[in-house]
Amino acid sequence: MRLRHPHDREILRLAIPALGALIAEPLYLLADSAIVGHLGTPQLAALGLAGTALQTLTTVFIFLAYGTTATVARHLGAGDHRGAISAGLDGLWLAFGLGVGVAVVGVAATPAIVAGFDPSPAVSAYAITYLRIAILGMPALLITFAGTGVLRGLQDTRTPLWIATAAYAANIVLNLLFVYGLGWGIAGSAWGTVVAQTGGAVALVLIVVRGARRHHVSLRPHLAGIRNSVHDGVPLLVRTITLRLAILLATYVATRIGDTALAAHQVAFTLWTTLALALDAIAIAGQAIIGRYLGAADVAGTRAATRRMIEWGVAAGVVLGLLLLLARPLYIPLFTTDPAVRELLADVIMVFVVYEPIAGIVFVLDGVLIGAGDGRYLAYAGVWTLVAFLPLAGAVLAFGGGLVALWWAFGGFMLARCVTLLLRERGSAWLVTGAPAHR
Repeated sequence: MRLRHPHDREILRLAIPALGALIAEPLYLLADSAIVGHLGTPQLAALGLAGTALQTLTTVFIFLAYGTTATVARHLGAGDHRGAISAGLDGLWLAFGLGVGVAVVGVAATPAIVAGFDPSPAVSAYAITYLRIAILGMPALLITFAGTGVLRGLQDTRTPLWIATAAYAANIVLNLLFVYGLGWGIAGSAWGTVVAQTGGAVALVLIVVRGARRHHVSLRPHLAGIRNSVHDGVPLLVRTITLRLAILLATYVATRIGDTALAAHQVAFTLWTTLALALDAIAIAGQAIIGRYLGAADVAGTRAATRRMIEWGVAAGVVLGLLLLLARPLYIPLFTTDPAVRELLADVIMVFVVYEPIAGIVFVLDGVLIGAGDGRYLAYAGVWTLVAFLPLAGAVLAFGGGLVALWWAFGGFMLARCVTLLLRERGSAWLVTGAPAHR
């Protein structure tokens, strides 16, 4: 694939820093797990439990980044810099309000959340300690989502990368200091996370505030703007929930198949998620680029950029899939010593490598339509594709198809998503130009 297309430089300028920021998070999580893991097995198990709860909240509220990116980019494309900053500030105020509400409810509900996982008493105590502290960082985390969305909408993915990298590095240092230097144990890890998240959020807010002052935009919250942010965010929230439900359903089916299947499924899904990072970077570039082009009423440019990003998605899917396939003998032994799990995992990887190019199209078009502000369609499409996946997953359970069959079924889910997105892209209903009409 030659880098001669006029949109290649623009795509890479946004996608590469976005990929760096996406990769930084799992690397930090690995370091955090290593630090807590040396405290003991109950502490590590507690971190995994609490981390699962926090990750669920993180996934649910990611619409704050996506929706803000699209709206800000549209205003920017229309030449309305003041409107772009104002929309970004509204997104930040919404994030702050939601974050405070989640933190208040979450602290009170922590014991019930942990009890829902039914852990051992030792793990439960540590998990409650960690989660109750870590959830105090939700306002900072959600502000970080919205602030990152503002900068992406302004076509800047480098600054979020540097801030994320600095925050993750600070988190590791603070965790070592609090956990071992001060002897706070697992509570120190949680406080390290909260402090680092807060620092990153403050840095993003200061950058947005500086832009607001430069363009003489009021920092006060605008109820109409916040209401519009909610209006834009709810469909993306529905879209995200349908995706999470499909993933949870696949995990449930794998659990019912057996322990060996569940172990192989966990590793396979981790690998699939890792590959998704590269594809998601192109999607993030799509959100920013498409929003700006449509804001500028450049339909031809929108179409051309979309086609090129689809080509990038397919190429990335093919290359990453082949690399994963050829490297199986090298990395599979790193995850397990169980021959049965190894053999099953190798078979599953063969399956999802086949539809990785389809995943490339899905991720790219998802980002394109988010950038176009087409959240309502994405919500409806998410519901229908989830409905399509239900009988496929049910058939695996009913007929004892095993884990390989489950991953073929999940491939069917991805194919259904691909069809719904391609049908939309082929039409013109999503090509709404100009700045957001409801602002």
